[in-house]
Amino acid sequence: MKKTLVLVLTAVMLLSCLSFATAEEFNWKAYEGTTIQVAFVEHTTSNAIASKIADFTELTGINVEYSITPEANYFDKVNAALSTRTGTLDLFMSGAYQLWDYSAAGYVEDLTPWLENTIPDYDFEDLVQSAVNALKWDGVPGHAVGTGAQLGLPLCFELYSLAYNKRAFEENGLEVPTTYEELLEVCDALKEWNGPGSYALAIRGARDWGTIHPGYMSTFTNFGAKDFEIVDNKLVSRLDSEEAIAMTEFWVEVIKRGGAPSWSKYTWYEAGADLGAGKAAMLFDADNNGITQNWIKDGVPASAEAGNIAWAVMPVAAEGDTPYSNYWTWSMAMNANSDAKEAAWLFLQYFTSKDFASYASITEYNMDPIRTSVWEDPAFLAKMEQHEGYIDTFNATIGSTSILFTPQPEFFVTTTEWAATLQDIVMGQYDSVEEAMKTLAAKVNEAVEYIDLSDYE
Repeated sequence: MKKTLVLVLTAVMLLSCLSFATAEEFNWKAYEGTTIQVAFVEHTTSNAIASKIADFTELTGINVEYSITPEANYFDKVNAALSTRTGTLDLFMSGAYQLWDYSAAGYVEDLTPWLENTIPDYDFEDLVQSAVNALKWDGVPGHAVGTGAQLGLPLCFELYSLAYNKRAFEENGLEVPTTYEELLEVCDALKEWNGPGSYALAIRGARDWGTIHPGYMSTFTNFGAKDFEIVDNKLVSRLDSEEAIAMTEFWVEVIKRGGAPSWSKYTWYEAGADLGAGKAAMLFDADNNGITQNWIKDGVPASAEAGNIAWAVMPVAAEGDTPYSNYWTWSMAMNANSDAKEAAWLFLQYFTSKDFASYASITEYNMDPIRTSVWEDPAFLAKMEQHEGYIDTFNATIGSTSILFTPQPEFFVTTTEWAATLQDIVMGQYDSVEEAMKTLAAKVNEAVEYIDLSDYE
């Protein structure tokens, strides 16, 4: 309690030093000469930010030293920097799931008090609030996101939908599937639709947590399944429920009837690339994954099938059902041990502001935009006209999009085990999906058995 009070008072003192005022009075040079260190993952949002860092330095006098690292190595690098608790790393990109771990370790600054004082015209309410809430958590295992500390601010986000090759459907006289049964039928019809090696549906299959969180977790929830429930102050896995078993049976059927021959190796990159190359007729993944394949920039197509890709709402049990989508947000968080928090806060606001969000998504190619004002901007809507169905699909899904996982400290352990079990089911390592999911639930319960929620009261 004493530590919490000290942190709050420190934040208040720092904020008072910022002396935020009207646009005419605001002093952008208040921290001139300060140097901050920022870590980025390789991404379109990082490219957009990097292109404007010189402008930020000219405006503020703050020097920015930054690195951009491929995702495969990025989190190891951030973990190493944060664990030193030296404060040399001031800001870092992160997903919400990683922030659960970092905040529990004391690495993440709560931005709530900082948001009491923002730069002129920042307009916090204009941020897509579901993306903001996805980065808010009270630190109690089993408690949903949306309340508690503001662990970061969004830079971009994604929801999950069905991207498809219009040519594949037109040439085969098929309708885009809206239900699970229709999806299976289309998977059968599109086998080798574009020659040997082509297939119906690209989805992730690698033996890590990334396989579970896009299409699988969205469909899992749409089947009425849950990952955990709280029983007598304990987290109890529900991966062996009737709903979880039924959903996984369906998913395995989709993989066998429509998935890539080398599905078990697939991540975001392979799944998206196959859609762009004309190997996969459909992609059930992040809405912005298909976007990367469909751009035509200055007459140059991003892939062989650019211009042929369109979007539709994910299949559900029955047409008209609510499509619950999981959420992913790339965010920027502040190191709680930073020794340049005031300057870091200016940087964070500048690169989540209305002006920058507009630039990042209209001039550059950062998706999905974090600002409601960008979604309403005619220039953005005109830019996205080349992506048929994207805006309509987003609008039909965003209202039922949230983080569908139960926050808990063993997230990466349990979801990686989950992905491994899915692979083993497809490879025939179990006699039934029911046996596999009951075995998985037992392993997950063992992993979280030490968590006692009464410790958080």
